[in-house]
Amino acid sequence: MAKVVMYSTAVCPYCQRAEMLLKQRGVSEIEKIRIDLDSAQRDQMIAKTGRRTVPQIFIGDRHVGGFDDLAALDREGGLMPLLAD
Repeated sequence: MAKVVMYSTAVCPYCQRAEMLLKQRGVSEIEKIRIDLDSAQRDQMIAKTGRRTVPQIFIGDRHVGGFDDLAALDREGGLMPLLAD
């Protein structure tokens, strides 16, 4: 299964929903990078994605986006093949 990295904060309902969806699709491990604990990580997230909101999700080397992007990818049937890489 592809590595999943998620930039998140402690109190982010969309982060929780993204984690729940990923776990429903068989992801057992998500590397969480807490940007609320480390401002350098926030800066790194913005530099990598061009976005300021969380979650920001990476599957393998691909930036998927936030929860809405992840859910849309799942609805279109693109999430499972991406996770399988």
